[in-house]
Formats: sequence, C-alpha cells, structure tokens
Amino acid sequence: MNNTHASVLNKVAYLILHGFDKSYRWHSRITRDAQRRFEQAQWQETQKAVKERIAVYERTLSDAVGEIYQQVFPHQENNQFWLTLKSRFQKLLSDHPQYELAETFYNSVIGRIFKHQKINDSIMFILPTRCYLAGLQRHLVVHSFDTSGTVGQMLIDIFSQYKFEINFQDMQRDLDHLEDALRSRLNTDQLASVHTVEMLKSVFYRSKSAYLIGRICMPDETLPFVIPLSNDESADSQDSHKIVVEALLTDRQDLSVIFSFARSYFMADTQHPAEVVAFLHELLPHKKKFELYIALGLYKHGKTVFYRNFLQHLDDSEDQFTIAPGIRGLVMAVFHLPSYGVVFKIIKDEFPESKKITRQHVKDCYRMVKMTDRVGRMADTHEYVSFRLPRHRVEQALVDELLETCASSIELTENEVIIKHLYIERKMTPLNIYLEQQTDPKLITNALNDLGLCIKQIAAAHIFAGDMLHKNFGITRGGRVIFYDYDEICYLKDREFRRLPKSDDPYAIDTLSVGPTDVFPEQFEHFIVGKKRLKQELKALHGEIMTAEFWKDMQAQSLKGDVPEFIPYDQSKRFVN
Repeated sequence: MNNTHASVLNKVAYLILHGFDKSYRWHSRITRDAQRRFEQAQWQETQKAVKERIAVYERTLSDAVGEIYQQVFPHQENNQFWLTLKSRFQKLLSDHPQYELAETFYNSVIGRIFKHQKINDSIMFILPTRCYLAGLQRHLVVHSFDTSGTVGQMLIDIFSQYKFEINFQDMQRDLDHLEDALRSRLNTDQLASVHTVEMLKSVFYRSKSAYLIGRICMPDETLPFVIPLSNDESADSQDSHKIVVEALLTDRQDLSVIFSFARSYFMADTQHPAEVVAFLHELLPHKKKFELYIALGLYKHGKTVFYRNFLQHLDDSEDQFTIAPGIRGLVMAVFHLPSYGVVFKIIKDEFPESKKITRQHVKDCYRMVKMTDRVGRMADTHEYVSFRLPRHRVEQALVDELLETCASSIELTENEVIIKHLYIERKMTPLNIYLEQQTDPKLITNALNDLGLCIKQIAAAHIFAGDMLHKNFGITRGGRVIFYDYDEICYLKDREFRRLPKSDDPYAIDTLSVGPTDVFPEQFEHFIVGKKRLKQELKALHGEIMTAEFWKDMQAQSLKGDVPEFIPYDQSKRFVN
C-alpha cells in the first residue's frame, strides 16, 4: 500500500470517528440541558428536545458520509480497502470512552455507503471487538455513601451530591418521608446490615419527572433505591419553582415499569454509557442490555446490541420462524420465532380499500410514535433494512405468505430470506386472544379497565390511536395493556369528533355527510371489543371514551399545549405532600 492510499485510509477513519464524536457531543448537549428544562418547567421544550435528540444521529451520519465522498470514491475501492479501514478505525478506539457506540456509528456509515448490502463482520462491527469488563469504571458513574452513621445523615449526604439551581420545597419534610419509607421497607436487622448505598451520578430526566437511581447493598440481597423528583408547578413564577421528592421505590417491578419499552427515552448525561448500562443491568437482570441502551436514548446502539443478541439466540435455538398468532393484519404481515421475545412486522404491498393510506403514510406513523411521548402505552419499534434470516429456519408457510403479501420487501437466496424493510417490536399477547382464553372474571375486568385507561392516556398525550380494535392492543405479563398498531394513528388536532344525529328515521345515518377526518365516538362501543358482555363492561368502566364530548375536551387540552403528567410507578407509593 502506497503512502497516499495509507493517508486516505487514515483520513477516512478519522472522519468517521470525528462524525461520531460530533454526534455524541450534540446528543450530550441536548441531554445535559434536561436539568434546565426540568428546573424551569419548560415541558413543551422538553418534548421538542426529545424529537431533536432522535434526529441528531441521522444528521451527523449524513454529514460524515458526505465528507467521506470528498476524500474517496467508495465504490471504486476494493475489499482490502474496507478490511484495512476497519482495522485503522479500531485502533483509534483503543482508549475511547464510548468505543461501543462509535462501532455502531461506523456500521451506520458503511451501511449508508453500500445501502446495507454488505452486512459482513469483516468490514463492519457485527460482533463486538472486545468484552466489556463491568466495574472497572464504576467510580466514574457512581457515588458510594457511608452507611455507618444514621439513615438521616446518609440521605443528607446523597442529596449533597446533586446540584440543582432551584431549591427543594421542603427538604426536611422530604428527608423525613424518605427515612420513614425506608424504615417501613426494611426491618431493623436489614437496616443494620446495609454496607453500601450506591447512586448513579447521572440524574435521569423524562417528561415532567427526574429520578435519582441507585441501590442498597446488603450481604444477602441488593435492592433498588430510586427517588423520583418533580417540579412544584403551583408556584406563581419560574423563579419560585421548587423540587419535591415524590416517593422512594425499592421494588424491582417499579423500576422495571419506569424502564418500560412503552415509555420515551431518558435524558441521562454520561460519558461512560457502557458502565451505566452495566450498573442498571445489575439492578434489572431480567432486562436485556439492548433495552437499557435504548432506554437511555442510545437506540441505534441498542439496535446493534439487539442484533448481536438475536444472532446468539439463533445459534442457541432450533425452532422456526412462523406466522404470529392472532388475527391477520390488513397492513402488516407479522411473524415471530416462538422462543424469542419479539415480533417482526413487514408492510404489505397492497392494502384493502378500507385502508385509504400509503406505504409512506405507515412509515410516517411509526416515525411519529418514536418521536412522541409513548406514556407507557405505545410499544417502541425498531426499524431495520436488509434483515437476514437463515432460510432453513423459516417455515415454508411463512415464506409463501410473505411472497404473497410482501413480495417487494422479500429477497430469497439459496441460504437466506432477506427482508428489505421491517419493524421489530416486543412480543405481547394480543388482547383479543387474552380475553378469549382468560376465565378469571377479575382478570378480564382488570384488562378491560386497563384498555380504557390505555386509550385515555394516549389521548392525554395528544394522540388519537385510530384503529382501536382490541386485536391492535397487547397485554404484558404484568397485565398492562399496550397499543401497537400505528397505521391510522394521528394527532388529536387532525380529527373532527362528532355526535351521531338523534333521529327516529332509521335511514338518517345513511344520508349523513361525513368528511375524511370525521370520527363518531358513539360507534366505538360496537367495535373496540367483540362480545356483548365485554362491550357492556367496557362501557360501564369507561363509557366517556364513547362520547364526542370526551374527545373534544382532550382536543381542547391539546390545543392549549398542556403537557400531562404520567406517573409510571404505583401511585400508592407517592408521598402525601
């Protein structure tokens, strides 16, 4: 290799790393500013920041690829060029604090240049280049607190480490609440055995809340130690805003719900994300690491870690990909691997006449959900292109269905099924199947009640779910109802909610003038759930969602710019302030 070529390789490797560093600085700046937005109760700005941060990656990726084309004509280079480039780039990462994220950015650059046609570990970082040793950088991300003194002093020490620009409304009251709560959760022997309390240095901001996240360490067990904070908005001006401690959470289930796949991403500023994820994974061992990266807003790297996890699972399993259980969708073909916890969704080539939408409209809807506050009620989705499955693991019935309904998205080779575009989503039990199979009346009532709450909370987030058939909702193992069908989703402002005319004429509705954005909520009771007894029970629980007045009220709140508060943990654990 001549010196000129070596110089070009070095420059391209540096340009990619420079592009990543620019991307992460921008990401960190938006994240770091979450404290100011929280302190000043700038909730609409908070929502804008969520959208801006998600868009940062694609912008900086486009810039990096453009700069590379200034240096080299990528498609004129041979394979050895790309093999050497990966090696050069890897050397640049030797001491990089976000090396794992930089590898993902490199993959994105190569994917963009070759339109995802060269997904190969020899020129990309499909597999990790090193095993991350958790704990070596723990001191950089965690505060450790002495527990040899009183509980009260320990709590004072904890809060002394977090510097806010506004005061607490009543710090002594909050400290008393926390101490009382801790003493009610741990008996005297447990309290005496606590040898360490560790708290992540990063404050986790999301929507109108902030969280201090850590753990209590005892000889035989470790418990979460999570302190949710809010901003007292009853103050007359921003200058008099005060912080309020809302609760103490020591139950892993509460922490799991806070990190749910159906919630928007946290703003938590850190220069050592791998160590933060390692700490969180120790607190939530049932969560996959890719879920935790995604929860931190590092969703591109979360996709990389997911794909590695997926490849490992394929090596460790033998079952076949098959059509997912449930009613076939009109817009998406859905399949799964029974032993794995996700579903795969492909946009069909053609939609029935009843679906007056386009393929691009469906993509836009899924993008909209990613950009909005999912309030714990809308499943996060992850978009992939050129996703490859081993052909021998795909049932022939599934291959036939995909070729019949999604042929433009499918490429078959001798050994692979290549899907040009798909979405991956957490697997849940479809609500219609759950209600058919469930025999416990109490659990059925709980599911119907949560279905109504789900619809209401999505509406409070300024979203109209659109196609609210119960088959378009899933239910988690914890009994929480989640919406996951987005092809008709839209903002509330984009719909006209109307009442049906009151008339004795049975043909009056046939002559009703209906516009393309008109919605008649009184008709919801006929199709949200199927069976008569379920309809009656849902109407008794949440009859207001079947009235135009409810939706007009939600619309009015949306137009005012109100940002509602959604508490993700058990409300009974909130302190009375």
